[in-house]
Amino acid sequence: MDLDPYIEFRDRLLDAGVIVASPVRGLYGKARPFVEVYDGVERLVSAEVSLDRPELFRFPPFIPRDMYLRTDYLRSFPDLIGSVHSFTGDDREHAALLNVLDDGGDWGAELSTTDLMLLPAACYPVYGMLSGRTDVDGRRFDVLGTCFRHEGSDDPARLMSFHQHEQVYVGTEDGALEFRDDWIDRSVALMGSLGLDVRPEVANDPFFGRAGKMLSRSQRESALKFEIVATVANADKPTAIVSCNCHRDHLTNAFEITGTDGAVAHSACVGFGMERIVGALFSQHGMDLAAWPSDVRDRLFP
Repeated sequence: MDLDPYIEFRDRLLDAGVIVASPVRGLYGKARPFVEVYDGVERLVSAEVSLDRPELFRFPPFIPRDMYLRTDYLRSFPDLIGSVHSFTGDDREHAALLNVLDDGGDWGAELSTTDLMLLPAACYPVYGMLSGRTDVDGRRFDVLGTCFRHEGSDDPARLMSFHQHEQVYVGTEDGALEFRDDWIDRSVALMGSLGLDVRPEVANDPFFGRAGKMLSRSQRESALKFEIVATVANADKPTAIVSCNCHRDHLTNAFEITGTDGAVAHSACVGFGMERIVGALFSQHGMDLAAWPSDVRDRLFP
C-alpha cells in the first residue's frame, strides 16, 4: 500500500532535520536548513514588493475582536478561528481552576474571552488602520504577518501557524484589477526564477456552510482569486504558494473606506505563503541544500 504523499513528504523533512515535530498536527519547529531558505525567499519577496514603493507596516499576530468581526471571517471560516482567552478571576476562582487542573478536568472552561483574536490573514489590520478614511486613492501597503488557522493536518504545507508576506492595494476598481493582474505575472516570474514549476489557476476560498458554497462558486465564476500553484507534497494536487486576489468592495465597505470622489474604495492583494514556498523548494530540489542548482542557490544565498 502506497504511503500517503503528505505524510511521506513530512517524514522526509523530519528525517532530514529541516523541520521539528511537535505533539500537535500542523505545528512544527523550523531548523537551520528551513530558516536559511526562508530568509532567502523573504529577501527576494521583499525586494520585488519594494519595487512598488509601498508603505511598510508590521502588525502583531493578534487582531481586535471588533475588527475581526467586521472582516466577516467568523461567518465564512468558523472552523479556522483562534480566540485568545485569559484568566480574569480572583484568588478563590484561581483555586477553583487549580482544583479542576489537578483533577484532570477542562481548566479551559475557567478562562474568559479577551478582546483579541489570532490574526488569520496578514492584510486585515490594514483595513482597520484605514477605517473611516475618505481619501484613499491607490495606496499600497507592504505587510508581513504571523497568521493562525486551526486546521491540523499531516500536510506540511497546511500549518496552524505560518507567515504571509502581502502587498495590499486600496483604491479604484480598475486599479485593484490591474494590481491583481500585474502580480499574477510577477509572481509566476519570481517563483519560476527559483526553479519552481508553477502556473496560475482560478480559485476560490472554501467558505463554510451551504451559503459558503454559493460564495465559492460566485468567486470562481467571477475570477476574483488566482492562485500560483506548485507541487509541495502531492504532484496530483498542487498547492497554492501565492495568492492574487481582488476583493472588490467587500472589505472596504465593511470598514467604510472611500476615495476622494466619495465612492467606496476597492481592494486587492498578493499574498506569498512563505512556508509553502519553502516547502515547494525542498520538494523540487531535494533535502540537501548543497545539491540544489547553482543558479537557485545564487538567488537565495548571494
